[in-house]
Amino acid sequence: MAIPTRREDAALLAVARAPRPHRTRRRADMPMLGGVRPPIAALLCALLAVAAFTALGLGTVHEQDVPQALSDAERQIAQDAADSVGTSINASARAVRRSAASDRPAGSSKPAAVLRSLLPTGHPAAGGVLLDPRTGKPLAASGEKVPLTGVDAKDLARPDAGNIAPRLVVSGRGAPRLLLFARVTVPAAGRKQDENQDQAGDLRGDQDAGERGLLFVVSEKVASPAVYGAGRTGQLVDRNGKVCASAPTTGAVLAATDHRALPAAAANAAHTGLHTGDVSGSVLGDGHKGMRRITGWASVAAADGKDDASGLGLTVLTAREVPPAKAGADHTWFALVAAGALVVIAVLVTLVLWGTMQRPLLRLHLSAARLARGVGDMPGEPEVWARPVPVLGFDEPGRIGRALESIRRQLRGETGPEPVRPVRRRPGVRALVLVCALVIAAWGVPLLFLLNRVPAAKAVPAAAVADQRARTEAAADRVQRSLGRSRADLAAAASALSGASPERAAEVLRREHDDHPTFRSLYVLDHTGALVRQVGQQPLRTLVPPAGDGITQVNTSGKIPAIAAYARIPAAPNAKGAKKAEDTAPAVVVAEIGVDALNDLVSRPGLGKVWLTDEHHRVLAASVGFEAFQPLPSRRLTRLVAKTDAGPGGAGNPASAVLHAGTAPGEGLSVAAAAPLAPKGPASGLGWRVVSAEPAAALKLAAYQVQARTMLAGLLALAAGGACLGWLHIVVVRPLRTLTGCAERLAGGDRRTVLFPVHHDECGSVTRSLELLRQALVERDRGAGADLAAAPAPSFQCGSAP
Repeated sequence: MAIPTRREDAALLAVARAPRPHRTRRRADMPMLGGVRPPIAALLCALLAVAAFTALGLGTVHEQDVPQALSDAERQIAQDAADSVGTSINASARAVRRSAASDRPAGSSKPAAVLRSLLPTGHPAAGGVLLDPRTGKPLAASGEKVPLTGVDAKDLARPDAGNIAPRLVVSGRGAPRLLLFARVTVPAAGRKQDENQDQAGDLRGDQDAGERGLLFVVSEKVASPAVYGAGRTGQLVDRNGKVCASAPTTGAVLAATDHRALPAAAANAAHTGLHTGDVSGSVLGDGHKGMRRITGWASVAAADGKDDASGLGLTVLTAREVPPAKAGADHTWFALVAAGALVVIAVLVTLVLWGTMQRPLLRLHLSAARLARGVGDMPGEPEVWARPVPVLGFDEPGRIGRALESIRRQLRGETGPEPVRPVRRRPGVRALVLVCALVIAAWGVPLLFLLNRVPAAKAVPAAAVADQRARTEAAADRVQRSLGRSRADLAAAASALSGASPERAAEVLRREHDDHPTFRSLYVLDHTGALVRQVGQQPLRTLVPPAGDGITQVNTSGKIPAIAAYARIPAAPNAKGAKKAEDTAPAVVVAEIGVDALNDLVSRPGLGKVWLTDEHHRVLAASVGFEAFQPLPSRRLTRLVAKTDAGPGGAGNPASAVLHAGTAPGEGLSVAAAAPLAPKGPASGLGWRVVSAEPAAALKLAAYQVQARTMLAGLLALAAGGACLGWLHIVVVRPLRTLTGCAERLAGGDRRTVLFPVHHDECGSVTRSLELLRQALVERDRGAGADLAAAPAPSFQCGSAP
């Protein structure tokens, strides 16, 4: 502290005694900015708000016989099946258009030959037909009869119409068929050809150009939705609610009498939800023989509505029966008791802080201001100094009150400075705040760590574990189908590369790379393994030209997993003068599948964290961040995946469990599942697994909702109490302890330490008043010293008695 000079003391005292025109006796009662009242009021309001949240948040959770988690899982399973159906339809439409856009072999100008080139052996189409766009009559047909009712060939064949959307029609047998369309351009037929074949002219009206356009129509059976899980059924319905395809159930057959109007209602809801984005849902049926039926529905249309399947109006329905759970405990009483206890604690803490801190500090503020008003009064003893200072509170407020009373008596001349005596250690305001914090913690800590804990054995119902396994199997099927389509498309590209010129080969590679965003690199190797040509990014690692076609894992270490699809390029007929077919044709075409594409394949909403692992259980792709070829994040997950390993001659079975430790520290219980890729297909020999883990707390189970809300209530109480009491400690307790020392030193005779107020609150007001009192004491001491110096010295007569 700075030590004021005699001139500074006189100036400060003059300012304090200067007349103020609007000075009133109630100046000390002006409102303070901040101080002791806002933290205490905020603490009361915050604790009452937490109590209200506890009563409403916990009291509104009720145990249901069928948890909401099962309904949500059924809706997500329907979404997975709808996504699979939509992807299959889009892939078929693209395959038909790609086949129509490919080059026709020489001598294939006749419609029958063109159709044979468009529908090679093994094509999954049920039937195909080439139409004359001018007359709409078929020029060539293959397979079963294609239902052409309502097909306007002339309108569909217009080149400016863009891609032709698929259609869903009913065949003569009453079975629905999916019609896929594409425009085909072939060399124009000669004039000597059959009159019927010469009717198909150029779609652009240019007969002399040497080309003519045809309409290629493919009929396919409507694919059944892929559903997994024992006892679950799946149906694909059109916009009118008519069932187009059904998935066989692997368990008990569901009652057909339940929800007969549900397919039509679900189709209508899905069609209406396209405009609002609500394209999926679930319905809980009535009880039937002690079971409850859960039905999920989802639209096949894409979110943006721009794919080939969006215009068909298809909806997928999945259903299963689950045993209802026993009615659980009602948490209303617990919520009311906990909220009432917190209300009592909030009121008691507020009353204690008001009686021991707020009220004494406000009285000190008024008493100090009353004494300071006497500094500016007329000479003589002010009347405001005649009334004693009340001593309220304990420790710091009481000590300040006693110091003010001593200063008042010194100003009246009743006593001199009283030395500061050591104060016996007693609980002060800091200990009081600590006790209040402990009382609040006594309510919040049990809620945060002890109460409403979910028993591990009863945490997750068996139906939820089965749903996690079913969705993991669906994710594995999604990966399998994607790899199969990549292999099939690459095989078609390999056929197009056979005997193609370098320019044509480069065009085929560019087209395949543009049509497949999953291909990060596409390249051709000759029979020696040398890189002939490439499009896309630089290959991670080229492989030795294998025989046949398939999917392979190129590397087992490194920063990026290299997954490649490959297909042998058929050898072209030997050119004149060529020694071997290998001298005239490359060996194999390879497409590297990007890791980002695999990440998108395994990512599914509501499935938690998902990993794609190799045969050694190392991560190749994941829905979360990962390092290539790292192990799974939990040993329990690794042991769960090991259960899916195939025995001798087996293909492996899916497995699921509730793990008592999460995949990361602090996650608690997790519902985990693992499923191998299908035993048949291009990736069957790779030994890949799809592994998923969903935190049990993320499931909408009543027990976990109560646990989460109980923990949140305890955390909110601790946070609110800590924040408000910390605020009170910063703005009141610490300044009050400092003010206590200053007041006692001033009462003990310290006249040289200038007191500077820091805040405009009660402590700052008392500090300003003490500074005025210090100046008054300094002035009075100086006046008393001057009077003593001016008084005449006493005289004594010699020989006289004293």
